[in-house]
Amino acid sequence: MARVAIIGCGVVGAAIAYELSLVPNLEITVIDCYEPAQGSTQAALGVLMGIISHKVKGRLWRLREQSILRYHSLIPELEAIAPISFNRQGILMLCFPGEDMAQWEKLAATRRTQGWQLDLLEPREVRERYPQLGNVEIVGAVHSPQDGQVDPVVLTRALVTRAQGNGVRFRFGERVERINYLETESGKRCDRLETTQGNLEVDWLVMAAGLGSTPLTAELESPVEIRPVLGQAVQLRLPNPMGNGEIQPVITGDDVHIVPSQGGDYPVTDYWVGATVEFTREGDPMEGDPALLKQVVERAIAFCPDLALGEIVRTWSGLRPRPEGQPAPIIGPLAGFENVLLATGHYRNGVLLAPATALEIRQAIAGS
Repeated sequence: MARVAIIGCGVVGAAIAYELSLVPNLEITVIDCYEPAQGSTQAALGVLMGIISHKVKGRLWRLREQSILRYHSLIPELEAIAPISFNRQGILMLCFPGEDMAQWEKLAATRRTQGWQLDLLEPREVRERYPQLGNVEIVGAVHSPQDGQVDPVVLTRALVTRAQGNGVRFRFGERVERINYLETESGKRCDRLETTQGNLEVDWLVMAAGLGSTPLTAELESPVEIRPVLGQAVQLRLPNPMGNGEIQPVITGDDVHIVPSQGGDYPVTDYWVGATVEFTREGDPMEGDPALLKQVVERAIAFCPDLALGEIVRTWSGLRPRPEGQPAPIIGPLAGFENVLLATGHYRNGVLLAPATALEIRQAIAGS
């Protein structure tokens, strides 16, 4: 039995735990200071912008495609136990004056050759299908029916439940105080974790701790700098569903997302609106700027005027882990170590890329 320890139980850590639990002869332990789905996971909107992304090749496209493919099989696996709040109505991207629609036509053609679908809609067709849209000036829209949206907290908890059922041990409320390692002929090898609850012998260590990965890697003298980027969002409750109550995709434009809650269940009267992108300097307070959140909400109301009737049910914020000096995410070996893997620094795409990240870690550990 190979002993695998995973530090961090956000959506990425939970996805890794579940994927590894499907591999025989692994003894898997997940450690987190908090309960699952805290940190950046609890503040994410869960919009899965994979096929609608402009990436068409290379690592970032491969990860997106791999994740969307895995989501199409993963959600049914998890829903065998309990419902997952998953919106299967896709993403509607609004296109504004100045948008190069020829680029979207080219992307749609590329997606067809890759086996995916993107539908380009004329303004009249957009308004007929989606009467919740107001008078905001658009030159068209792109509908991606194979993308979607998932509730990150519900998803993470479901992954934990399934992984537990497959024998994974979760140790919440526990902190790693020291990582011990040995010098070998080919590099360094982690052999033991010292935690607030005792020692844990390991053959593999996976760091999926988001912002917590920075001090962990620094302790191993192979620092990976990950900086926080704050994001705010708001949940609005309307007296009635917007538009045609049965047609409720995620609506996005100008980096503003309007997300029907309850995963597409009906009637939908709650909508999440977000999210801000707020860079902070070292030493700045990690507090969101109310004016920036107000701008996002006002832009969302310009898209869908009925949102102005909404009552604010909840406002929340979170810190997204953004790597410094290298692209997000960081997936692979920690420099100098034979058996320490990084699965961190996903920035704004942690929920989207969690399945692909888990598959990459599974391949690194189990070869399959």
